Amino acid sequence: MKSWFDAFAIAREVAAPLPGQTIPVAEAGGQVLASPIICVRPVPAFDNAAMDGFATCGPGPWTVTGLLLAGGFTALPSLSPGEAIEIATGAPVPVGTTAVLPYEDATVAGRRVSGVLGERTHVRRAGETLAAGALVSPAGRIVTATLAGATVQAGVDVVTTVRPPTVTLLVTGDEVISDGVPGPGQVRDTFTGLVTALTLRAGGVLRERRHQKDDPVSLAAALDDTDAEVVVVSGSSSAGAADHLHTVLTDRGATWHVRGVACRPGHPQALAELPGGRWVVSLPGNPFAGLIAGLTLLEPLLETMAGRPCHPLPTAAVTGSTTLMRGGVRIVPVVHSPQGTRIAADRGSAGLHAVALADALAVLPDDWTPGTPARLLAIP
Repeated sequence: MKSWFDAFAIAREVAAPLPGQTIPVAEAGGQVLASPIICVRPVPAFDNAAMDGFATCGPGPWTVTGLLLAGGFTALPSLSPGEAIEIATGAPVPVGTTAVLPYEDATVAGRRVSGVLGERTHVRRAGETLAAGALVSPAGRIVTATLAGATVQAGVDVVTTVRPPTVTLLVTGDEVISDGVPGPGQVRDTFTGLVTALTLRAGGVLRERRHQKDDPVSLAAALDDTDAEVVVVSGSSSAGAADHLHTVLTDRGATWHVRGVACRPGHPQALAELPGGRWVVSLPGNPFAGLIAGLTLLEPLLETMAGRPCHPLPTAAVTGSTTLMRGGVRIVPVVHSPQGTRIAADRGSAGLHAVALADALAVLPDDWTPGTPARLLAIP
């Protein structure tokens, strides 16, 4: 059995980022750049007005010769000394423009305009923000909506990103139902939503979800039938009569990187690698314990495969009381308040109610004392 800290580190380090793919910028949101983005088209692409007003040439007063709107012309006009043209923000400035006189600084009388030009010309020159050939973004950054916009602005239509890892979820248990009111001995599936959220947050793609009966033959067939890079199995993780996953994986020559973690809840979690390079993450069947396993093994594994940067977990001084785990860690929901971070009510490993109302999960080692710092896990 691994310590929680070792298991988390293994999940972060055991895999490698997937190969790069070249895709349109519009499809790259949330993915990690595998190659840098280089500016193709200077920003701005042309000299343009930074204010609504009058493009002027030379000292005033000036004679207004027309109106120029962004995109509303067929040929760019030119100005001679003493001339001006009314102009909208973003419109290309005419050839010969000295400065733009903002409306608020202008006095207009018929076709004559006068005013005092300030120190700023209110003209954005081509390439002053970013020149062609300049670096838009280095590799390794997540493509946000803002970065996507900056990329398009720089004239780049396609980017190379780390291919997102694909995930198949096998929800095991004859007692599990997907919808409707549970009958005697039945429970609703809570794992599909949790695994979907964790996969998306980590940069992966949940390709499919299947309900899997408690049968070793069909479980083995389901593992063989998917080509997803990561297979997540909820339930079937312990040593009970209906828990077949470990035997099935061992029979297939799987390499065990984590097989049990010294934590409460969530100790019967596991991470294995099948021959050929596919990964299997085993989550305990109790919802809270399964969530902790997802945060411990699944999310860091997917983040690494998606090429996401590795950041230390945040910490906070935690107050309150709980029963610690000798030789391991206790993971508890906590809430933030002006008075600090405190432990929320402990309602056991089966329910998600306390977690749903918490702000984070705190990882408390067996030597933790109230008021000392603890690592925090973000709740999906």
